[in-house]
Amino acid sequence: MSGGRPEVGIGLMGLGNIGSAVARALLERGEAFGRQAGCPLCLVRILEREPDRPRPVQVDRALFTQDVQDVVENPDVHIVIELLGGEHPAYEYQRRALEAGKYVVTANKEVIAKHGVVLRALAHERGVDILYEAAVGGGIPIIAPLKRDLLANEIVAISAIINGTTNYILTTMAREGSDFEPTLRRAQELGYAEPNPANDIEGTDAAYKLAILASLAFHTDVYPEDVYREGITRLSARDFRYAQELGCVIKLLALARRDGPQLQVRVHPVFLREDQLLAKVDGVLNAVQVEGDLVGRVLFQGQGAGPLPTSSAVVGDVLDAARSIIAASAEHPSPPPRQACSIRPMSELRTRYYMRMVVADSPGVLARIAQVLGNHEISIASVIQKEADQQAQTAEIVIMTHEAQEESVQQALQEVERLPVVVEIGNFLRVEG
Repeated sequence: MSGGRPEVGIGLMGLGNIGSAVARALLERGEAFGRQAGCPLCLVRILEREPDRPRPVQVDRALFTQDVQDVVENPDVHIVIELLGGEHPAYEYQRRALEAGKYVVTANKEVIAKHGVVLRALAHERGVDILYEAAVGGGIPIIAPLKRDLLANEIVAISAIINGTTNYILTTMAREGSDFEPTLRRAQELGYAEPNPANDIEGTDAAYKLAILASLAFHTDVYPEDVYREGITRLSARDFRYAQELGCVIKLLALARRDGPQLQVRVHPVFLREDQLLAKVDGVLNAVQVEGDLVGRVLFQGQGAGPLPTSSAVVGDVLDAARSIIAASAEHPSPPPRQACSIRPMSELRTRYYMRMVVADSPGVLARIAQVLGNHEISIASVIQKEADQQAQTAEIVIMTHEAQEESVQQALQEVERLPVVVEIGNFLRVEG
C-alpha cells in the first residue's frame, strides 16, 4: 500500500476471453470502480504465456510477465485474479497467492470443487479470503447469497440448471425434434459447445458446480466424486416427443437435498413437469432454485457463461476484496461451522420413472413386464403403446411408474431386458416434481 490514499494492486493470471473482458473493465472503468471500492484500483501485473497473441483489449506490454513470482510475490499486488482454467497449475498458483497473504478471486469451478476446503482454510489462516462468485452460474449472483443473505435459512434443497451448453442442446432437441448428435454439432458450430464437449455433455461441469453449491448451502464438505453423474448422450428425439405428450420437458438438473444427517447430490437428465419454474429456463440460460425453511423457494436466473457475465462476477468479487483490504480488519470472520453429513447412496433414491422400450407386438407382453416390475415393488402409473413396426412385428411402449426405489428399478430393468419379448430398453429417465 502506498502512503496517503491507499491503492489496491491487482495481478491478473490469464488473458483469454474472460481475462480480456476483466482487464478491459478494470482499465476502462477503473475510476468508477475505485469510487465504489473506496480506493484506487491498479492493474499491476498480467501473467500471460503468449503476450504477442492478438486479443480484444489493448494492454500496456510493461504489465506482462511469464513468471508467476512477479504476481504472487509482488508487494504491490494485493488481489490475485486467477482465470487460467483447469486444475493445474491454477491450484498451485492460488495456493501460493494465499500463502503470500494475497486475496484470490477466481472463476475456476474445478479447483474450488476439488480443493476449496484446503484453500478456504488457508485463506482464513492468512487473514485473507478466496472469492469465487464466477465459478457457478457466470453472472448470476448465487455464491454471495448462500454465504450471507440466506444464512438464516436451513436450506432444504437445491435444484439447478448450471450448464448452458447442455441446456441449449436439450432446448433445441425439444423445439426441433432433432437427435443428439446433429444438435451437438450445431452447438459446436455456433460456439455454444467446445470442440471436446465431454465435460459438458457428460455432466462433469455441472457436478463441479453442484459440489460447490452443496458445500456452501449445507455447511459441509462435498467433493465432485460424491456427486452421482449422468450425461445427456442417451437422449433421442423420441424422448422429447413423449415428454411433450406427457406434459413434461427434459432438463439436465443438478440436485442436492438434505434428508436428516444425509445429503443426496446428483446430476442427470430428468422429466420435469412443464409448469415447474426450471422447466421454463431455455437456451443457454442458467438457473438455481434454492429452497429454505424461512424463505421458501427462490430462483436465481441469468446468463451462466460468456466473458461479460463472468467478468461482472469477477470484478464484483474484486471490489469486495478491495473493501476488505481498505477496512484492514485485523481478523477475518470465521466461516459457519462445518456439519457432519454423509452422502446418501443413489441406490436409495425414491422417485418416479419413465421407461421406453421396444417389445414384441404380441398378446401378453405387458403382463410379463408388469410382473417383473411388480416383483420389485414397482407400480405402473400409465402405459402408452407408441409406434408399431409391422414388418418387424414390434411396438414401442412408454411406461410411467409411481414412486419407486432406484435400486429396485435398476434390477427390474435388467430382468426386463432379458425377457424374450423385449427387444431393447430404449431409455429410462427419472421424473422430478
